[in-house]
Amino acid sequence: MIELARIDDPVKLSWLTARLREAGIEAVVFDTHTSGLYAGMLDTVRCRVMVAEDDAARARAILREAPAEARERRRRRRAAARRAATRS
Repeated sequence: MIELARIDDPVKLSWLTARLREAGIEAVVFDTHTSGLYAGMLDTVRCRVMVAEDDAARARAILREAPAEARERRRRRRAAARRAATRS
């Protein structure tokens, strides 16, 4: 297994593991207990997401999707807020 990413954001970690699972890529998360124990105190303790070497290229492509998906969610929220504001 190789390290795909080190993540200290539980939301991003959840998103990434869910997306990897959807793609049929097995991921193992290391250091979750240590990261939770020292959350906010030590920046060096992050969860490590590990994948099989054969899945690394596909997993990296999924990891690159994160910013694009976040932008799309923000765009949808803003559009919904504008629609709600015009109804008021």
